Amino acid sequence: MKTKTSRPTRQMNQVTVRVPGSTSNCGAGFDTLGLALTVYNFVSLTRGNPIGARPARLSDAAGIDMANEAARLFFVRAGVEEFGFSFHIEGDVPMSRGLGSSVTLRAGVVAGLNELAGAKLTKDDLCTLVTQLEGHPDNATPAVIGGFVVARCDPHTGELAGVVRKAIGKELCFVVVSPEQELETKKARGILPKELPYFDAIKSVNSAAYVVAVILSGEYERLRHAVCDFLHEPYRLPLIPGASAAIQAGVTAGALTGWLSGSGSSVLCVSDNRKAAKVGRAMAGAFHAHKIKSRIFSLHADNHGLKITARKR
Repeated sequence: MKTKTSRPTRQMNQVTVRVPGSTSNCGAGFDTLGLALTVYNFVSLTRGNPIGARPARLSDAAGIDMANEAARLFFVRAGVEEFGFSFHIEGDVPMSRGLGSSVTLRAGVVAGLNELAGAKLTKDDLCTLVTQLEGHPDNATPAVIGGFVVARCDPHTGELAGVVRKAIGKELCFVVVSPEQELETKKARGILPKELPYFDAIKSVNSAAYVVAVILSGEYERLRHAVCDFLHEPYRLPLIPGASAAIQAGVTAGALTGWLSGSGSSVLCVSDNRKAAKVGRAMAGAFHAHKIKSRIFSLHADNHGLKITARKR
């Protein structure tokens, strides 16, 4: 009797990962709430070349450092043998604008390495890895799994401890306006006070809890004027000329509510699709009044998260 011998599986040599941008905090949900959006970066990894051999759009030095850090953590957590690789990132997520550009690179690298190595880490595993790399889960989790995400970290270790996800339909439009001004997360976090007035914290908790309840219920009309933050926006908005006025202009033009996206400099308003163009023009007009050029994105929620778009053996 002849036995059939199986051919060895060919090694995966190249992979491309599409990663959505995201908005975090969603008002008062500081380091907790996040939402994946239909704006994307594509991270391509090629096995066998020195890391960083191809240029990264996320500023070469910073991008290479992030990729190195992500790779080191991946190989340790996945328990697979290290190998060299090069990477390239491109797409429409603007850098240092509060739309999770750093997460797109980190998530793209760990997801790409997972594919190249055949490590079979789950998306839950990747959420944990990217959260550790970022230091907080608000952008990390929606970039990996998509949708609106409420994430909890262990208060002692900081490790991701739980995620609740909700898909959001196309009836909501997320109008993002990004001014030309960049705002590094490190600077935006450094401006925050070490202590907060007790009742400012209470008002912020109230708003964050209400926003979560509305989104989970799907009664989106109740978002009207619901965002009220005292944790970070009062300290960050003054760093961005026109940002506070842009949010207010969007709401006046018909948006339900609005917030500073992440640490900025982008601002976001939640609208129905019919009013989105008017809302975007009003928001951009507020920046124009400060002689600042801006870019308008009319986006929806991305409910899929990161996705492998190309493989090559």
